[in-house]
Amino acid sequence: MRRLGAKSLRKPGLCFGTDMLLKSLLIACLLSWVNCLENQSMTPEEKTNIRNQILEMFDHAYGSYMKYAYPADELMPLSCKGRVLVFLLVARAQVLNKLDEFDDAVKKAVRDVRLDNDVVVSVFETNIRVLGGLLGGHVMADLLRQRGERMQWYRDELLHMAVELGHRLIPAFNTSSGLPYPKVNLRYGILNPLSRTGTESDTCTACAGTIILEFAALSRLSGESVFEEHARKALDVLWERRQRGSDLVGTVINIHNGEWVRKDSGVGAGIDSYYEYLMKAYILLGDDTFLQRFNTHYSAIMKYISQPPLLLNVHMHNPTVSVRSWMDSLLAFFPGLQVLTGDLKPAIETHEMLYQVTKQHKFLPEAFTTEFRVHWGQHLLRPEFAESTYYLYKATGDPYYLRVGQSIVEKLNAFARVPCGFAAVQDVRTGTHEDRMDSFFLAEMFKYLYLLFSEKSQLLINLDDYIFTTEAHLLPVSLSTTQDTVQTNVTEAPVAHDEDLFTHSCPSTETLFPNNPSFAKTIRDGYNLSATDLEIELPLHDSGMEPVEFLKSMGISLTPLNDFTLGDSIAQSVPNLTHKGVFRVKLVAEVSQTIEEELVVPHAVQLISPPFLGRTVLTAGPAKFGMDLTKQEHGVKGTIVKASPYTACGPIENAAEVKGRIALALRGDCMFAAKARWLQQAGAGGVICIDHREGSSSEETPLFQMVGDGDSTEDITLPLVFLFSREGAVLTSVLEEHHNVDVLLLPKERQLGQEKPVSMNIKLRLREEGGSEGRAAPGTTLELVLEDEEVLLKETGEEELGGKQQSQHQQGCTQGRTGPCSTDSPQALNSKPEPGTNP
Repeated sequence: MRRLGAKSLRKPGLCFGTDMLLKSLLIACLLSWVNCLENQSMTPEEKTNIRNQILEMFDHAYGSYMKYAYPADELMPLSCKGRVLVFLLVARAQVLNKLDEFDDAVKKAVRDVRLDNDVVVSVFETNIRVLGGLLGGHVMADLLRQRGERMQWYRDELLHMAVELGHRLIPAFNTSSGLPYPKVNLRYGILNPLSRTGTESDTCTACAGTIILEFAALSRLSGESVFEEHARKALDVLWERRQRGSDLVGTVINIHNGEWVRKDSGVGAGIDSYYEYLMKAYILLGDDTFLQRFNTHYSAIMKYISQPPLLLNVHMHNPTVSVRSWMDSLLAFFPGLQVLTGDLKPAIETHEMLYQVTKQHKFLPEAFTTEFRVHWGQHLLRPEFAESTYYLYKATGDPYYLRVGQSIVEKLNAFARVPCGFAAVQDVRTGTHEDRMDSFFLAEMFKYLYLLFSEKSQLLINLDDYIFTTEAHLLPVSLSTTQDTVQTNVTEAPVAHDEDLFTHSCPSTETLFPNNPSFAKTIRDGYNLSATDLEIELPLHDSGMEPVEFLKSMGISLTPLNDFTLGDSIAQSVPNLTHKGVFRVKLVAEVSQTIEEELVVPHAVQLISPPFLGRTVLTAGPAKFGMDLTKQEHGVKGTIVKASPYTACGPIENAAEVKGRIALALRGDCMFAAKARWLQQAGAGGVICIDHREGSSSEETPLFQMVGDGDSTEDITLPLVFLFSREGAVLTSVLEEHHNVDVLLLPKERQLGQEKPVSMNIKLRLREEGGSEGRAAPGTTLELVLEDEEVLLKETGEEELGGKQQSQHQQGCTQGRTGPCSTDSPQALNSKPEPGTNP
């Protein structure tokens, strides 16, 4: 696997190029046997065993949910209790042949779920998780009832619930543009004074563009056109607001005037499922408009965003400019979408890149750099990588993807399994767990893994008759033949592109990949260095071993060819064995790649008001934007106050209280930069962001720098720091008890009351006397250089230190150490520095 990235390719120097080539070669040699295993076919018995293992994992996760969490929506697997988000118990087991569990789940949902709740929910999440689950559950229940096998008691109860839920979501679309509010109160809607929502002005592109499948299916199953009409209108607005020059869309849009708020464009978080739903809306509904729009966007993606195997974020108005050097894990769905599109080569390339990241970090970090280093170490058990693995295997038949799926299963069991289910990973670098198991883990992960290892004959349904929603709920493609209940889209036709075989149709795997599992391997191999085909010539002369020692320090051992005997077959294949300056690998004792992590300067929130007086110091992380606290000699002092709303993702309601103070804001719901702008607009003097993840702490999780939102953050001038949950809890409890609390924001090394270590540069050098600098008798001179003064200590064996030299030595010794030192003993020169000093 070659490591790609603009930064790495621009680094100059022969040593770096040699380093990269050699390490790539040696890693390829060491891992070649692993690659052989990965490409081996899998027997039916192996597939059955893994499938049974997946069923056992599902039983463990689902059983824990039912035992500890139901009727709450999600399980907290570390504390073994439920997290009440909204409600839901539906469609967990449709595809896994768990018919008894499915029957029981439907009965429980009908009996226990009530939709008239005074709760503010995300329109996007409620649509894809709850409404999609109700619809998928209804489709499966209706199918089983029609077959006469079971569910004979079912009378469309899930569909009736879906219709009720749809009507409770409709008020969110009451905007001047037709784009929905991001949140809605299920009982009071938007405009009611009791709704506690309706002040939001922005929504993400995916939030507004990932509604059409569920709403259109609801309209066509119920006969009520209002749902599909609203979903189509939202898609029309996003299409009309695309950047006409690049055909790209941004990440966040104003729901009232349709102006773009965040103009970065990619295929990951904030946009991802908008593209997915354009393609799948065509498949489900048979409307060419959706396919035309998708093709237009896809051409732009492949032109500007896709740099195989990478998928980068660019500015929608200037798409040749990358806006960040990291990728988020949500883009892992994209290879699967490319398979549906029929563009297999880039799908294989990107999937292989993602697989290499999982090999390095066990799971996909929530965000990682273009050089595959961790940018944000959290892993929420997201299923997108498993989803793309499933699609690639079904398209290619390559057993390699079965091995990839097997590795997912093994890592989940090894690193995420806990007694009460499976726990998210707080940081892939430390392996610490987080007390959450999101519903998408049950709804998607096990479904895709089970299907990956299943044959068509082993399934209850023919999957070719269905389309997966973004939450892996199944909707029948027969809905495309259902009488249209709404007028089709009336937006202008997109600019015509070159047509190909698949411009107006879904690709056929039989046409694209006729029983050719080796196709994917040839593409993957293009990203591997072959150890058998490479000969590396290094500019090393025979007698100069310095470069060899340098390579050895990197964990690479080389030897000239004439130092060992080659077998005849190797000798015949390697010409010029006696060629000077050519070294080849004889033995690799260890290849240790030190991953350069981003340097994060620890900051601190120091409580300075009585009764703390600086004795309480909370470790904090810095921000990449806003005031640079490292350049503030005395830090920033202020009185803390909680922002309202606490997430600071909208207009600050207690602006008068916040003005001139340091505001506390809870992480989540919007970007750090958005919180900073809202609070700066309210007049805050600083911001302390507190992690919303329960139990996180600086002792267990590496510090990170808060990043911007992709746009310029030069307008943000206030200081910001980040506290993990436990440190934040200390601060909020202090505020509740004392009300008037002053803090100091500053780099941790500058906290008040901490003695600064005295550092000094000491240079020791030996030289022969009698040179041009002096005419003294020959002998060895030891020069001790302290800052700008030189002290010459002549070691003649007979001379003693002179008075002036002795006093200078004593002065230097006192400054450089915290303890006493002798001025009349040569041991003073050899004693080790104590902690806090720099030798």
